[in-house]
Amino acid sequence: RGALMITTWLFIFGGLVQALAPSLNIVIVGRAIIGVASGASTVLVPIYLGELAPPNLRGVLGTMTQFALVIGILVADLVGFVLANPTGWRYMFFLTSAMAFFQLLLTPFLLESPRWLLGRNANSNKARFIIKKLRGFRYDEEVETEVEHYLGASKSQSCNDSNDNSGGSSAKNPMLEMFQDKKVRLLVISTLVMQVASQFSGINAVFYYSGLFFDGVIENPLVGTTLMGAINVLATYVALLLMDKCGRRTLIMWSSAGMFVSCIVIVIALNGYFSDMVALGAVASYVCFFEIGLGPIPWLIVAEMFEGKYVTAAMSISCQLNWACNFFVGLFFPYINKSLGAYSFGPFAIVLLL
Repeated sequence: RGALMITTWLFIFGGLVQALAPSLNIVIVGRAIIGVASGASTVLVPIYLGELAPPNLRGVLGTMTQFALVIGILVADLVGFVLANPTGWRYMFFLTSAMAFFQLLLTPFLLESPRWLLGRNANSNKARFIIKKLRGFRYDEEVETEVEHYLGASKSQSCNDSNDNSGGSSAKNPMLEMFQDKKVRLLVISTLVMQVASQFSGINAVFYYSGLFFDGVIENPLVGTTLMGAINVLATYVALLLMDKCGRRTLIMWSSAGMFVSCIVIVIALNGYFSDMVALGAVASYVCFFEIGLGPIPWLIVAEMFEGKYVTAAMSISCQLNWACNFFVGLFFPYINKSLGAYSFGPFAIVLLL
């Protein structure tokens, strides 16, 4: 909760710096502050929701992070119609601070993680009160049973740590320990591969350079971008309905297969064998399949797969890799598009096939 409060203040400050910036260099400084806050939020929010959610709702609540993100993207697209001009851009940046301030007003409803509280003090009355409030328990016995679940997991991890360090060696860094433990190392590699696949599937090439796809198909490319944003929201809502009904592996397989077929159709359409509207439909299909699997699941599974002591480190390294791949896709796609032309989605199709 405290870390989320810090990111909220960073959003407020960064938004004000951008809105009041006297020069482009100051705008860049403001963007850097917002970038730090965004990166921290992508680590903290999935962990926070994973620690608060009951097991039967963890998938749905985990996907809510992605749902909130795509709604934000759609709202930004809609705001761009009105404020993306020489007279309105400062107001557009100010909305970042306004939204963060609204979040600040809601912080009294933001509960502390009971797992974090119990980790600091097993007898915490505040943790018990929060558990009772979150789960809707009526009796103290139910609360204590839930507390034992939290403490039992912590004790199990402590026993493992004691056995691992029985020779008197000091506690290891969680990041290093993840790679030294063979069982955990496989989980780390699986998680990192999914983060790479999520970005190298090319999804952000569509959103960053959507004007390239809609130029000549739709009179105003911004309309096409907004349309993709709306499809993104609807597809993520479908993912919410499917997340706890279908297996994670099943959704990933369907997502990858659907995106691969969509890539092939896009390439064929760009070569003139299909109409522009077919290409537009393939892009929409591509976005839909991303949101049911490769979009939310790489973030969701970290809290599900790793022990509590590894979650923060695993989420941190996953987030760093995701944003690094995001950066490279955004940076190099124009060159890929220039070199490969109609076949620019070919490399993404190869990643999805693998």
